[in-house]
Amino acid sequence: MKKVVVLDYGSGNLRSAERALTRVGADVTVTSDPRAALAADGLVVPGVGAFAACMEGLRAVHGPTVIGRRLAGGRPVLGICVGMQILFERGVEHGQDAEGCGEWPGVVERLTAPVLPHMGWNTVQAPEDTTLFAGIADQRFYFVHSYGVHRFPLAEGGLPSRLTPPAVTWAEHGDRFVAGVENGPLSATQFHPEKSGDAGAQLLTNWLESLD
Repeated sequence: MKKVVVLDYGSGNLRSAERALTRVGADVTVTSDPRAALAADGLVVPGVGAFAACMEGLRAVHGPTVIGRRLAGGRPVLGICVGMQILFERGVEHGQDAEGCGEWPGVVERLTAPVLPHMGWNTVQAPEDTTLFAGIADQRFYFVHSYGVHRFPLAEGGLPSRLTPPAVTWAEHGDRFVAGVENGPLSATQFHPEKSGDAGAQLLTNWLESLD
């Protein structure tokens, strides 16, 4: 049974994530302990609320360092919702420009859409080489957000030729935005798999089965 830590940094649907991961067969611990987060087979970084506040909470538990050390060692990390957004370079929200973890280039900005927040079920456009969305690329997932990443430079040929570009999944709500990323040990979704019914459960299963 794979051991998964859901990182508790004061932001996120911790218990929902814990229950969803437990249902698909993970041995789940919810903790802010960096040592446990480093030792787990997989680390889940949830997140709800404002980008800057989430980063403040994440830094308080040494989250950026933990994420960076895990990735340096090829150890899987899954970001969810704002837990995905904070993996990018910056977030601009309510006029505040906040620094993110910088694992990916890109800026989290307000969506341009007739109705915000984007709340409810939506389809996604997953790439052919997806692992997360294997068997569920035509399903709908549950989103709750007003901000997103509109451009992803790494997916536009911004990598040295020796490196494999990330597999990016897109969705649309007014703007086209990043709905998911698979990049070696680092994966993330803008939507909430723990709230996405059978499709979300299968995505978590796909991620769990990818853990070494």
